[in-house]
Amino acid sequence: MSASVPTRSHTQALGLGLARRTAAPAAAPPRTKDHHSPDHPPPAPPRRFPLAGADLSASIAVFLIALPLSLGIALATGAPLQSGLVAAAVGGLVVGRLGGSPLQVSGPAAGLTVVTADLIHRYGWRTTCAITVLAGLAQLGLGCLRVARGALAVSPAVVHGMLAGIGITIAVAQLHIVLGGSPQSSVLANLRALPAQLAGLHPASVSVSALTLTLLLLWPRIPGPAGRLLRRIPAALVAVAGATTVAALTGLDLPRVDLPSWHSHALAGLPEGPALGLVAAVLTTTLVCSVQSLLGAVAVDKLVARTPGLSTRVGRSRLDRELLGQGAANMVSGALGGLPVAGVAVRSSANVQAGAVSRNSTMLHGVLVVIAALLMVPVLELIPLASLAALVMAVGIQMVSLHHIRTVTRHREVLVYAVTTLGVVVLGVLQGVMLGIAVAVAVALHRLTRTRITHDEREGVHHVHVRGQLTFLAVPRLNQALHLVPQGAHAVVELDGSFMDHAAYESLHDWQKTHTAQGGSAELTSRSARVRIAEPFPATGRRTGTATAEAAESADCRCRPWTAWRNHQCEGPQSVAAPGGHPAGATGPHGAGAAEAAGYGPSRPAQDHRAGAPNGANGGAPAGGNGRTPGGDPAAPSPSPSEPSEHQLVRGISAFQRNTAPLVRGELARLAREGQRPTQLFLTCADSRLVTSMITSSGPGDLFVVRNVGNLVPLPGEEGGDDSVGAAIEYAVDVLKVRSITVCGHSGCGAMQALLGAGPGDARTPLERWLRHGRPSLRRVAEEAVADRPGARMTGREPEDVVERLCLTNVVQQLDHLRAHESVTRALGEGALELHGMYFHVGEAQAYLLTETDGGQVFGHVGAADLTA
Repeated sequence: MSASVPTRSHTQALGLGLARRTAAPAAAPPRTKDHHSPDHPPPAPPRRFPLAGADLSASIAVFLIALPLSLGIALATGAPLQSGLVAAAVGGLVVGRLGGSPLQVSGPAAGLTVVTADLIHRYGWRTTCAITVLAGLAQLGLGCLRVARGALAVSPAVVHGMLAGIGITIAVAQLHIVLGGSPQSSVLANLRALPAQLAGLHPASVSVSALTLTLLLLWPRIPGPAGRLLRRIPAALVAVAGATTVAALTGLDLPRVDLPSWHSHALAGLPEGPALGLVAAVLTTTLVCSVQSLLGAVAVDKLVARTPGLSTRVGRSRLDRELLGQGAANMVSGALGGLPVAGVAVRSSANVQAGAVSRNSTMLHGVLVVIAALLMVPVLELIPLASLAALVMAVGIQMVSLHHIRTVTRHREVLVYAVTTLGVVVLGVLQGVMLGIAVAVAVALHRLTRTRITHDEREGVHHVHVRGQLTFLAVPRLNQALHLVPQGAHAVVELDGSFMDHAAYESLHDWQKTHTAQGGSAELTSRSARVRIAEPFPATGRRTGTATAEAAESADCRCRPWTAWRNHQCEGPQSVAAPGGHPAGATGPHGAGAAEAAGYGPSRPAQDHRAGAPNGANGGAPAGGNGRTPGGDPAAPSPSPSEPSEHQLVRGISAFQRNTAPLVRGELARLAREGQRPTQLFLTCADSRLVTSMITSSGPGDLFVVRNVGNLVPLPGEEGGDDSVGAAIEYAVDVLKVRSITVCGHSGCGAMQALLGAGPGDARTPLERWLRHGRPSLRRVAEEAVADRPGARMTGREPEDVVERLCLTNVVQQLDHLRAHESVTRALGEGALELHGMYFHVGEAQAYLLTETDGGQVFGHVGAADLTA
């Protein structure tokens, strides 16, 4: 009897989560073309040109947006207009090839306009190019140090305020060109010169600018089917092309784009100027380029996740690689005389919405920019500068987002936003950002110290209510409120915050200890569940600087820190520990869910944050069948019978919605759209200790699971058989087209123990009738013993007892029953299905896979080395 088809290893076929989202093994059995798994798509036929049609059309759409914007941004900075085209081409080709965000489009960005304009005004164009090169080198260093995630720690209010300040600066400067004049060197100077500019406006420039803005505003709002068709053409292109056409037909005398010969294009030179000023310029350029690019990459990830079917083809952005790509692009762009490069939100969103599926779209858009810069110069020189200025002014106005203002207002960070915006407008980008960060830190400290502590007496119980964060700064007021509680009284300290440091904890503990010694009683509570103050931190084994609500360990919860399903067995508030003592069942200083129960937020173990795998390996294993924790401590008592099961259910669902649902929502949404396409049928016991998703590191959509008492597979057509298991097998094999079926038994199986203790009489109860399907396993054990044949065993040892021997033999026997099913027999004959046996030892948290040897059936140990092979 063969336990498995030898074309693939058992570990590969079982797919213990380590090969998820990767290519299928080369020896996978053939599948029909209509039933390929979404995680293992069929190999595409070879292409003559490896470029998808969607990427080609998306690149054209992005190119049509990038061309006028690149010229407009170059105009706004005062740089040579060709520098915008250079930056757009380099951003498309270099970042498109090397960056970590496949669908983000990089190039000259409006967010860099103010910085670049200031650099050109101070140091000249050639030194500005050198600063761009040095900023790219700095970005390469930051990328090598892997600090990209740290850049996202900047408060969103600061980032949005920086962009708003830059937008205001751009809009005010370009307004002068729209009116037919020239911008000044600063926002304040532009505002002072605005009345004189309005008095001497140029009608032709105003007309062209007004036409550009009108087309830009109305084009996306064209109604009806015609509008849906016309909106495929970018509004920016339509606005500039329309204004250019009208200006050419009417013969308006306007300043137009002037692209000198590429032979006279200025390249980077050696930096000239004060050293401190140059260092500040490099830091400013690096900061703005990096933050804008990283935020853009995160935004593109969100767009990809919302696009049906795209998230399975495009992975999440690798931010450190994106930073390296941006650094390389800035070095190349600066060396070739181009503007600084960063990720651009407008072009990136257009790329995703146009249907791009790979980085080929971004790179091809760069190729098109190069072609336009070389071959379309006569056409580009027809564009009026006023039209480009109106386009850039509209972009600047859009950077002051009402949505962002509402968001920061809702989160009470409008002060940070306003200070950053005004700082950027009045002082400059770097100074404004630093000022915004300082205000953000001050606001955070103010919130940390703003703690309200009240005392009142209700029905003989003294309540001390703490609202806000409990730190050492609030300890004097806390002690003052606690001393209002008379000796011998019952007191309740109610915490309503998310943080408590060590000083506050010790103050609470000392007071509770003293109050209890004087005949009183005290407890620490929160809005959600009651907890008690535990023993103080030991001298070692704890952080002494700060402590969250682990300082207030709960007597109500027996959950372990190695469980990914925290709160699954929490008890009600009736079970409490003695004052000052550790709660029953707590596993040392890292006790169970007190932090969550006290409202301090979960101190959860590290988890796999891939969508679809929330119950991945988390550093531990379920408690063994011996009722002891992995450390050997006695297991905690069972949940209090006085707590309604409904409360446990609601608490578990609430924990899922809070902690796990955000991680799997995207994957489940994809599965809801595409339907289930599992690769395995996993048939196992209904024992509550077997968590299939945990022991296989799988997630939604991976396993088609059938559970029953004893992991039994009734023979088809047997009298008194059960069609539910057969129906599941038929559905999995014929409809879902699973590639493998695994029968998994486990140690300490109650069904096998019941089989051993059952008499030969008729089965009277439903359970007894069901267990009749396990009697062939009993007979097999007896026949092997009589014939002195080696039965099923584990690598290196014989079964511990007759129960374990029967558990192992039952897996082998049920595999034989599987082969008797018509659908399984047919699929095995076609080579489209494999059968596997598995045994899980609960106490050891160890999985064993069945292999066929000359000496019989052996369940081999699966170790970490096997999983990584």
